[in-house]
Amino acid sequence: MSTTSNPSTNAGKSILASDLKITGDIISKGTIEVMGEVDGSVSAQSLLVSHEGGIKGSIAADTVDLRGRINGKIDSGTLTLRSAAQVTADIIYATLSIESGASIEGSFKRKKA
Repeated sequence: MSTTSNPSTNAGKSILASDLKITGDIISKGTIEVMGEVDGSVSAQSLLVSHEGGIKGSIAADTVDLRGRINGKIDSGTLTLRSAAQVTADIIYATLSIESGASIEGSFKRKKA
C-alpha cells in the first residue's frame, strides 16, 4: 500500500544556514527558512527570510515572512515585512502587513479575488 497519495503532507522544513550561499533556483512543497544567501528564484509553500538572510531573485510562496533582504520580485498570498526587512522589489500580494522600520523600494500590486 502506497502512502504517497498527497506529497505535500510529507513536506518538511528546509533551513539554509547563514554560512550557505546558493546560486540557482530552489523549489519546495514545504517551508524554507533562509539564513544565508540565495541568488536565484525561491518557490515554496512558506518562506521565512531571517535577519541575516538575503535573496536576489524572485520569490513565489503562499506565505512570506521577511526579516532580511530581498532584491527582485515577490508573489505572495500573505506577506509580512518585519521591521528589519530591506526590500527592493516589485510585490504582488493578497494580504500585506508592514512593521514600522521596514525599508521598502518598489511597487505593490494587490491580487484580485
